[in-house]
Amino acid sequence: MQLPCSPLVSTDQLSELLGNDNLRIIDASWYLPNSERNALSEFNDQHIAGATFFAIDKIADKETDLPHMAASAEGFAQAVGEMGISEKHNIVIYDVRGLFSAARVWWNFSIMGAKNVFVLDGGLTKWIADGYQVTDKMTNNKQEIFLAKENYKWIYSAKDILQLISDGFANGEQIVDMRPNERFLGKVAEPREGLISGHIPKSKSFPFSELVKDGRLISQEELKTLFQQKNIDLSKPIISTCGSGVTAPILNLALTTLGIDNLSLYDGSWAQWGEGNKYPVT
Repeated sequence: MQLPCSPLVSTDQLSELLGNDNLRIIDASWYLPNSERNALSEFNDQHIAGATFFAIDKIADKETDLPHMAASAEGFAQAVGEMGISEKHNIVIYDVRGLFSAARVWWNFSIMGAKNVFVLDGGLTKWIADGYQVTDKMTNNKQEIFLAKENYKWIYSAKDILQLISDGFANGEQIVDMRPNERFLGKVAEPREGLISGHIPKSKSFPFSELVKDGRLISQEELKTLFQQKNIDLSKPIISTCGSGVTAPILNLALTTLGIDNLSLYDGSWAQWGEGNKYPVT
């Protein structure tokens, strides 16, 4: 079958691709530390045939205490190469919840130069609901060489955000916070210990849950309406952020379905910004 232009692939499309030598399927399931669920254990119990597990917390920057920051190009290439994945493969990513952490791994592969990388629309939940089979049998792909070409323009650091604030967002940059609104407003405590509450000055609240319905990204028309309601200018640069960089890429994925490419992600997110009163907070 012909690959879709959208970064989303349907369960039917993935079913047609099964058995293709150039296909690689990734289970990117991940849970918050206080969820009492184990994504790897659940993967071992059931997953789409041929899938391998992407450990978000392990395939990450080893030089920082911040959670699951993007790995170096060298570290990423080694890890996914050992999983049997090259940048030339057709890569389909899913998670158990439908659309939660899969977008993060889609973003990881995208910034490292993979061209044909997709998210399974509806994830494992829809795959099973549509009558497709799962298995507990493991796949051992032979090791591949992944030639990583990191796209740094997609990544913002705390220093970059401070510079935007200092410059008064001179180029119309928009920071969009995907955490629940009560966390954005500082009305509830952060799930990670030691973080203060609030948000980055001048950032906009856009809870990721508003982008997802029944585990699937909402329609393009609904997306356009929401962006208009949130006063987000799609012609200006957009920087997504969240609690620790896992759900923020859902916004990047949604924008990509609309053909928007002037977008980035603040990888440290609130796990960095909210720690130790280092940065300005509203």
